[in-house]
Amino acid sequence: MTTDRASLSRRERQIMDAIYQMGEATAQDVLGRLPDPPSYSAVRALLRILEDKGHVRHRPDGQRYVYAPTVPRDRARVSALRQLVRTFFDGSPGAAAAALLDLSRDGLTDVELAKLETLVERARKEGR
Repeated sequence: MTTDRASLSRRERQIMDAIYQMGEATAQDVLGRLPDPPSYSAVRALLRILEDKGHVRHRPDGQRYVYAPTVPRDRARVSALRQLVRTFFDGSPGAAAAALLDLSRDGLTDVELAKLETLVERARKEGR
């Protein structure tokens, strides 16, 4: 098994989302959670690809395999966000944050705004 953490296709992300939501899942479980689902064989093939990339592992359970993520969701989010920032924002977290704020300017609650203010102040104090 390789540990290739290459970016995921849309369908691979959907499969990972399903597995993260369930904690662990069979190919049939995943199939039932996918929008516009492909064939069962396609799901099994994608699970093998995700395993080859190092995103999931399996354990036998009778005649079937049960898949589980290899990385906790929080760590996977951070890794995906880093790649997104590098790819679309020239490595600038500030540019990414500005884009997110611009997208959600009407949807932020007072609590979310206060949390963001606290994070900005902390970053200033720490000299980042």
